[in-house]
Amino acid sequence: MVASTATFAMYFVAMVAIGLWVYKRTTSLSDFVLGGRQLNSWVAGLSANASDFSAWLLLGLPGAIYLSGLGEAWIAVGLAIGFAASWYLIAGRLRVYTERATDARNGGESNSLTLSSYLENRFGDHSGVLRGASAILILLFYLFYVASGLVAMGGLFEKVFDMPSAVAIIVGVSIVVLYTFLGGFLAVSYTDVIQAVMMWLALLVVPIVAIIVVMTDPSAGHEVDFGSMLGGVEGTNLGDALAPIAIISGLAWGIGYLGQPHILARFMGIRSAKAVPQAAVISVGWAVTAMALALLVGFTGVVFFDTPLEDAEQVFPSLISALMNPWVAGLLLAAILAAVMSTADSQLLVASSAITEDGYRAFVNREASPMKLVWISRAAVVGVAVAAAAIALSGNQTIMELVGYAWAGFGAGFGPVILLSLYWRKMNRGGALAGMVGGGATAVIWTELDARVMHTDLYAMVPAVVVSLIAIAVFNNLGRASQQMEDDFDRVDGEAKATV
Repeated sequence: MVASTATFAMYFVAMVAIGLWVYKRTTSLSDFVLGGRQLNSWVAGLSANASDFSAWLLLGLPGAIYLSGLGEAWIAVGLAIGFAASWYLIAGRLRVYTERATDARNGGESNSLTLSSYLENRFGDHSGVLRGASAILILLFYLFYVASGLVAMGGLFEKVFDMPSAVAIIVGVSIVVLYTFLGGFLAVSYTDVIQAVMMWLALLVVPIVAIIVVMTDPSAGHEVDFGSMLGGVEGTNLGDALAPIAIISGLAWGIGYLGQPHILARFMGIRSAKAVPQAAVISVGWAVTAMALALLVGFTGVVFFDTPLEDAEQVFPSLISALMNPWVAGLLLAAILAAVMSTADSQLLVASSAITEDGYRAFVNREASPMKLVWISRAAVVGVAVAAAAIALSGNQTIMELVGYAWAGFGAGFGPVILLSLYWRKMNRGGALAGMVGGGATAVIWTELDARVMHTDLYAMVPAVVVSLIAIAVFNNLGRASQQMEDDFDRVDGEAKATV
């Protein structure tokens, strides 16, 4: 208890210190939301990883593998493909387009700070409907996404400190809010680098030590049965892991990367499109190896624990507690906390940006001073955190359920729209709005309908993306792209190709 408390305290102090360090450098909404677009390749790449993989990587994925076996590994395969695709298909073009698209309200280059403002400027939407609808989707799904992190945080504190889950959620969210409140995007990005390193090292060390113990300590009585190991503790039939529904649903998770605002924000905040290729190598390399190690953690847990764990998503913390001395265990458990916090802070920041840039500034006070917008964003961070904490405290959903719900909503609601907006010259506002609403709504409806009526186990991402693409194709025919939109596309297309 003393060792864990000391290591957790040092970690908290380091995160808040970074927030204080960049506090005085945050003087405008651009600084708070995108860090003035000054991230180098290393910071952008590792920050994208830490803000993305969260507790899902250290708790959700190992837990799913531990429980159900090889069938859940398709999710990791799909995510690896999707993550690489987001860097190579979207990052460079989005970085250029968010800066170069003509401002739909004032003319001239836009310097779009949020995904919603980018969509408004890309499609020349003077009505504000596209911006408002996208901001609402962002807020809706981020409440569930942040809540998933808080559920993980509650479980971790409950295990380590024997602290009630509700108290743990309140303590944890308070720390995240504090340094996000102080430093905004730069604080979040710099802390993400530390958190990414901690997460990867923890995933490397724990399964290696566990495998050594299993192979060299006969007195422990661990029996290695690869058939049983691959089926998880539930003994899932390996034939089920190769079923079309399992493969399609798992691989479909990768599509989600095309529409996650907290990851796309790293693409928008990188120093220039020329820095994208190096950042992509760093980020994709980290992601692929980290997910492979997370799978190994789950399989190792099946062999190591003779009695099945009550909570499968605690397999990684349980291995740490069983294998490590208290001081090392404290550092490794802090890595799990890092995973939770690194995603929650990014999501809080994007959600607060939607309230400030796409709500207050766009529809209430367009002439607000830079510092007033910063303080409104800080207040929004607190508001979103309180709402997400309420969701986390109100139910018993697992981390995988909450993440899956939000991931499908973002992936289908924004993924097809963002991808086509970067590559389709003739795409217009009607297609973008229909694709966004159709995809996001289908993700919600399918999740509930399948759970209660159909029971197909098909991940909502699949039908939701199909609906989004059909809606874009149909409604795009009802309007047309303006000459200004086509000129913007040609200019961005030329600049993006020149940086490859």
